[in-house]
Amino acid sequence: MPDSELITFKDMCARFDVTPRTLRYYEYIELLSPKKVGRSRFYGPREVARMTLILRGRKFGFALEDIRQWLDIYQQKGSKEQFQNFLKQADAQLGVIDQQIEELRAARADLLSLCDETRALLTDRTD
Repeated sequence: MPDSELITFKDMCARFDVTPRTLRYYEYIELLSPKKVGRSRFYGPREVARMTLILRGRKFGFALEDIRQWLDIYQQKGSKEQFQNFLKQADAQLGVIDQQIEELRAARADLLSLCDETRALLTDRTD
């Protein structure tokens, strides 16, 4: 891989808007494997693609272990099994998200009701 395709640790943090601690943690748990030259780390296209998938999975609420499994399956067994595994986990996560949406709707309705009651009390006051 040409060195022109490599980005530094600092640039990787900036590109993905993550802290150095996060990037080091992903390396520690072996989700990322940068090229090391002395104490410096350099990330190639593979690591950039993996980071994109990691952050996308986190955005959707998946655990890092689930994400690790997707990356491992992709690397070892090809895309069909990876897609099947992802769909199974995605369907389960969609159920979790739907439940959270319902809970948020209920909380919003309760808060709106409380606001309405408070506005009515405020209007009735003659301080």
